[in-house]
Amino acid sequence: MILQDADLRSIQEARDLVRRSQVAWERWRRVDQVTVDRVCEAMARAGSAASETLAHLAVEESGFGNPVGKFQKNRFCTDMLWESLKDLKTVGVVQRDDARRYYQVAEPYGVVLAIVPITNPTSTAMYKALISVKARNSIVVSPHPRGVRCIGEATAIMARAAREAGAPEDLILCMASPSLEGTHEAMKAPETALILATGGPGLVRAAYSAGKPAYGVGPGNAPAFIERSADIDHAVRAIVGSQTFDNATICASEQSLVIDAPIADQVRAAFTANSAHWCNPAEREALQRIVLRGRRVNADIVGLFPHQIAAMAGFEVPETTTVLLVEETGVGWDHPLSVEKLSPILSVYVEDGWEAGCERCIEILDFGGRGHTLAIHSRDEDIIWRFVAEKPTHRILINAPTAQGAVGFGTGLVPSMTLGCGAFGGNITSDNISAHNLLLTKHVGYCYEGFVESFPDFAQGPPREMSFSPQAAAPVPGPRASHSSGAVGTSGPTPAPRAPSPERLAWLGNPAHPASPSGSGAAPGTGPATPSGSAPAAPTHSDTAAQTTPGGPPSRRRPLYEGGPLPDLTSKLT
Repeated sequence: MILQDADLRSIQEARDLVRRSQVAWERWRRVDQVTVDRVCEAMARAGSAASETLAHLAVEESGFGNPVGKFQKNRFCTDMLWESLKDLKTVGVVQRDDARRYYQVAEPYGVVLAIVPITNPTSTAMYKALISVKARNSIVVSPHPRGVRCIGEATAIMARAAREAGAPEDLILCMASPSLEGTHEAMKAPETALILATGGPGLVRAAYSAGKPAYGVGPGNAPAFIERSADIDHAVRAIVGSQTFDNATICASEQSLVIDAPIADQVRAAFTANSAHWCNPAEREALQRIVLRGRRVNADIVGLFPHQIAAMAGFEVPETTTVLLVEETGVGWDHPLSVEKLSPILSVYVEDGWEAGCERCIEILDFGGRGHTLAIHSRDEDIIWRFVAEKPTHRILINAPTAQGAVGFGTGLVPSMTLGCGAFGGNITSDNISAHNLLLTKHVGYCYEGFVESFPDFAQGPPREMSFSPQAAAPVPGPRASHSSGAVGTSGPTPAPRAPSPERLAWLGNPAHPASPSGSGAAPGTGPATPSGSAPAAPTHSDTAAQTTPGGPPSRRRPLYEGGPLPDLTSKLT
């Protein structure tokens, strides 16, 4: 049957893609670290090579931002992102504590549904594909309807590079007919394991309501405070550089500027020297009329150049203008320029002293932007750390441009295009989301020696005496030299199992590791050779097909590791 209705086509496409993605993930989840890294590096290289083409395509299709900023974002989400990911272990044991006999084993989520916004279309698509595949997930991209072509092309480039490097077909997919109904269908699909929702508040709420684990974001509206001890030229250059970075379309870009009163005239002069335009009262009123539609930002101004916004408002500024600056006195719906604008317009407040500046920043964040981003330009460490302690935000940038700094470009923050806002912003995390957030953990713990032996004698029934022995629940320092042994069916202490050897932990989940049977050339079913030349038998491994649920997708309950080497699927994926 041919579906004629666009929404029905989108719903059917969503169902088909998540099912195909589930099949691809069942293969991808079992590969070794070498394969994962080879595929991800190929994806990053391909995305980087296409950065300029994708930048022009994104601006042409969306009308937001500028090609230079889009190009820089694309390179950031390929070259710099991969640099931050390449040493991350996402297969097998990722943390170990031999003294406590405690180990953490990485486990992927499964099918990731990634919702991509129009403000950062190609860069976000490549970023989400790369972090998902690095964490051994598959991904289905749901593009913004205004960016179907550019997001689809970015996703296709990453998918093609992954396949050519050995990944299974359908590991990276993109909806060609997106709609709200189709996206909601993909969210609720039984195959979808995790939702990465970057977009407006309605979309994020829908993701949280889908009954699946979800990473969402909150609104920006970041204020920047220039304190009297700041290097004024550096601060102004940073802010102008942030505003001109893809025309302030990153949600972390400065939306308001708070200036310490004693340096206000110097700051004004520095902005003028950097091609900024200070609006007069008539221009301010003209901007206020076009910024909002009801209580939503006017999408027509998002990502435009300052001279284009001015023309919409009915006045003229030079095409070389970097940012429009409008002096404000209040915050809230009666002051439209105090909202998140995602365009190179800054509302400006002058406050006397850092305490007053601090209060103004909190007022701005409370109106919209709690949990997101704030910047302070200062050389006074005491004031800087008071801001860190007191502001309701999870990214505090020091002497840095917020558009770049908050995403990890030019700062030590984790490179990311999805910025969690924590409880302040109604999100589950305050992290800059990356591959480590797309991994689950299996926690492996060995029973401490003597713990079970400390239990009471159960021959007389359940214990009746209240007692607690914390010493019995503590780890025994150092390895045990020997174990008491008792024949089956006889009394006496049961020997506690030893922790797995370093060799076995090294190749757990990674059959290509030199210490593994497949890596060392040993025959299947044998362990690494011992110093004496003998080869102890490895535990058996049942490589059965994934269990299936009648009428549903393949079960994800099959454990990653069952005691022996995993099947080496590398040859099957090339």
